Amino acid sequence: MEKRELGNTGIRVSALGFGCMGLVGWYGERDDEAARATLHRALDLGINHLDTAAVYQDGENESFVGDCIRERRDEVFLATKCGLNRGADGKVGADNRPQTIRSSCDASLVRLGVEHIDLFYLHRIDPGVPLEDSMGTLADLVAAGKIGFVGLSEASAETLRKAHAIYPVAALQSELSLWTRTTARPALDACRELGVGFVAYSPLGRGFLTGAIRSIDDLPADDTRRLFPRFGEDNLAHNQPLAERAAALAARFDCTPAQLALAWVMAQWRGVLPIPGMKTLAHLMDNVGALELDLSSCDLDFVARSLPEDEVFGERYPDGMLQAVNV
Repeated sequence: MEKRELGNTGIRVSALGFGCMGLVGWYGERDDEAARATLHRALDLGINHLDTAAVYQDGENESFVGDCIRERRDEVFLATKCGLNRGADGKVGADNRPQTIRSSCDASLVRLGVEHIDLFYLHRIDPGVPLEDSMGTLADLVAAGKIGFVGLSEASAETLRKAHAIYPVAALQSELSLWTRTTARPALDACRELGVGFVAYSPLGRGFLTGAIRSIDDLPADDTRRLFPRFGEDNLAHNQPLAERAAALAARFDCTPAQLALAWVMAQWRGVLPIPGMKTLAHLMDNVGALELDLSSCDLDFVARSLPEDEVFGERYPDGMLQAVNV
């Protein structure tokens, strides 16, 4: 398994990470046995960068991941997040108060069944709390040995620079894919400038870029993606030609659409670490194949031009979630 350095930390993690968010809910049908087998096989293959969060299924995701790695903790670089709440109405809001960060960290340690979290993120930036307070609290958690490194998720380039000046930020996690790239570019450039790792979530466009989602009926009734504007019936129909074009491009490169999408993300910069979600062994093995695809700068430009981002219909988040994004 190819390894890449996480920012300037000196820590090397697998070039391909594992996004755990959908393992036990939200995306597709739930199958704990298949999810566990997939996660264990990923560890066998050398994928050691696992990413979860306290808000995923209200802590159930952390508990599941913790149970899966209980006998293999030393093989894992474990990342989780705090500071994001989801209301009954589906709206999300950030809470970066020091007491929330501390209590969330302790609760995550318990659910994960570990004594130390390798990378601990602020899941969203709370404009009502000074960065000095939240970053200072995270620094205290490092000093206490509860976490190894500090990360930010969906923070703007300006916020990243301010936070990094207070305490070193190891990684910034943001959405980056062939259908979400312009909004990520300023933060990505800031990461390169500061030596901060860029952890790319949803690199497969929440599954759209694989070509597996052709209509809203391909998603289970309780699938969270039904709430996302890009998966609305009209927008999804408009976006379908992009998936078809991605499949045609993949055929030219003798790979699958998922492999092309992941390889494109990884080739943006060696500091980029994608964390696609994987719930089945078939998805895992398909994604691992992306590591064999070497795209030149000309290839990258050709693929980007062939899939213009301005042809994508729909916001990347519903309004209630978009308001929590710090861009």
